[in-house]
Amino acid sequence: MLNEWIANSLEGAPAADGGRVSGGRFTLRGPGLLELIPDRRGDAAHACILSVGIHGNETAPIELLGDSLARLEAGLSRLGAPVLVILGNLEAIRRGERFVGTNLNRLFQRDLAETGMEPDRARELMAAVDDFHVRHDDLPLLHYDLHTAIRDSRYPRFVVSPFAGTAVTPEQWRWLAAAGIQAVLHQHRHSWTFSHYSKHYHGAQAFTVELGRALPFGHNDLAALAPLGRLLDALIAGKEPVAGDPGQMAYFRVEHELMREAEAFRLCFPDDTPNFTEFAPGTLLAEDARAGATRVGETPIRVVFPNAAVELGARAALLVSPAPAPET
Repeated sequence: MLNEWIANSLEGAPAADGGRVSGGRFTLRGPGLLELIPDRRGDAAHACILSVGIHGNETAPIELLGDSLARLEAGLSRLGAPVLVILGNLEAIRRGERFVGTNLNRLFQRDLAETGMEPDRARELMAAVDDFHVRHDDLPLLHYDLHTAIRDSRYPRFVVSPFAGTAVTPEQWRWLAAAGIQAVLHQHRHSWTFSHYSKHYHGAQAFTVELGRALPFGHNDLAALAPLGRLLDALIAGKEPVAGDPGQMAYFRVEHELMREAEAFRLCFPDDTPNFTEFAPGTLLAEDARAGATRVGETPIRVVFPNAAVELGARAALLVSPAPAPET
């Protein structure tokens, strides 16, 4: 049953409300919402939120998490921590599209006033996180929101650390380094992504985790993601994950968000430019009929998540610069 939960959720097929797994049980909290509840918590247990499919065309995280669930159901691993597993934008996953009406990963704000399928789903997911936190508020909360990017990257596997008052614990850098993460990007202001929601409202250790380029189901190189799969398995088991050297990762901070203000807008570099590409001072980056031209200032800048096709008023790119490694 657990091994089939993802497929059943996407097909809208009837499913049992719950059942047993090695070391505990599972219960369905709603469409695309699965909670794992251990009989006994491991010594290093966190209350873990593992979300995938917030963008529907990002399939590698779905396959990776599905493999972890399959190992649990087969008895190859044992449940030792409460885990909320989330399939985000179900209709977009079914269609193989990034979103249906609007980008779900900009809507995680409690005073959200927008209406429609994605805003309604954002409210469902925020409520699910709130309820999970209440049920397990005696444990540290951890949220990994797993994604893939729409383009190649100088660092294919990187995390975005949301802006919030909660400091990142040193152990997180060690775990991420051992899990094959190559770079860290520190956000500079509130961004209303799903990982930001957990960090901002609940004080969670939370990251948006980018795992290469978005590809269709069956075309992902899961072997390259095996170290992250081992991290997920350790969290599900309530065990201390393997630690690595945080000094092996590159660190960046956001300097500026490039916004699309007008219909007449373009990025002044090729569409296939990889994330973290560096541009020299004076380089023309974008032209906007309302906001004017954007050029690189006196120091080189790198571009992350460039996308000229975003909605009006949305972010078209992050402009980032190197940052020092954290003390661990």
